Amino acid sequence: MIAKTILKKYTSVSLMLRIFIGLVIGAILGLTLPSLTGIGILGRIFVSALKGIAPVLVAVLVISSIAKAGRGLGRRFSSLIAIYLLSTFIAAVCAVVGSFLFPVTLELGPAAEGVQVGEGAGSLGDVFTNLLTGMVGNPVAAVANANYIAILFWSIILGIALKTMASKATVQVVHDLSDVVSRVVKWVIQFAPFGILGLVFTTVSENGLSVFTTYGHLLLLLVGCMLANALIFNPLISFIMLRKNPYPLLFTCLKESGLQAFFTRSSAANIPINMALCKKMGLDENFYSVSIPLGATINMDGAAVTITVFSLAVANTLGVDVSFASALFLGVIATLGACGASGVAGGSLLLIPMACSFFGIGNDVAMGAVAIGFIIGVVQDSVETALNSSGDAFFTATAEYYDRNRMQQHTTADTHPANPPRD
Repeated sequence: MIAKTILKKYTSVSLMLRIFIGLVIGAILGLTLPSLTGIGILGRIFVSALKGIAPVLVAVLVISSIAKAGRGLGRRFSSLIAIYLLSTFIAAVCAVVGSFLFPVTLELGPAAEGVQVGEGAGSLGDVFTNLLTGMVGNPVAAVANANYIAILFWSIILGIALKTMASKATVQVVHDLSDVVSRVVKWVIQFAPFGILGLVFTTVSENGLSVFTTYGHLLLLLVGCMLANALIFNPLISFIMLRKNPYPLLFTCLKESGLQAFFTRSSAANIPINMALCKKMGLDENFYSVSIPLGATINMDGAAVTITVFSLAVANTLGVDVSFASALFLGVIATLGACGASGVAGGSLLLIPMACSFFGIGNDVAMGAVAIGFIIGVVQDSVETALNSSGDAFFTATAEYYDRNRMQQHTTADTHPANPPRD
């Protein structure tokens, strides 16, 4: 009973605040008591737990999302899905350009020691070859060995098979399984403050506070790319479609959706807020009741930025020669991977190993980058979720206004034809 009460009080405190406290305590202990090496085991346990659950999470989320995809959603939904995917891809490209203009490296620790420079794929042809040969591996072995290329391939195949052949009850079982795994991830992440404490302690005790300079550069690159998408590229997509100033709509979505998502750090948790915003804006309930949950699944600009920037940062750290063409191909992979990102806090970080595998970078090294992601996640994940969730409402409104304009133009054309019939 006492343990249950303590756990309830612990979880009642904001996860963001708990992670920040863990970060501060870890830094202080690393500076003042560096000899207490046992504290570092907390970080290793946390990373090991993530490494264990991440492949299963990716597999069930992708299978479930494909199996439950609706049929006959109509032209509005086709347009919206295209917008979601285009926006996510542009975010990945923005991250590629930003990473080439302002390259960063990471402190990956012992996991990166002994890794040969250039062992990854340096050309687009090498990346494509790795993709084709790696994607057809044994699906069970893929999950066991964290082979994310094969996990994505077989998850898509299984999802399509379920969609076309299985009963609704079977599809629901798979969906329930994805919910169960997502719940387990939430439980693991609830203990992130202790893991972060151990990780920061190890990092500071071995490297000092100077290591945060590297993290600061990484954070600036991540947030800068996300803000560029939120304030420049997403409004540009809306302007091209609607031919009107998109910023009043954008600022409404940022204020009423993005601000809430910044603190909840969960696109799924922000779905009711977005639906209430869509109702307030007078949108079609039959449309936004589907488009908002859909956006929480596939509209992942921030996740695409995170996956791309971290993957290229790991490649830079190891000295892997990555061409710009290969990096753009990584952007495509990050776009597809981001669509399967979990809706829980830090979900996009678990897909970094998948992207790194395209450059021949092992899971152990990539998970070191994931750990760094959780250290800076107090800001990174908050901004990422704000971008993703506000984009759901922003593009839902854009798609509906576009459809209204198109229907109005058709009605006008029918009422006033350009070449009226002669008497």
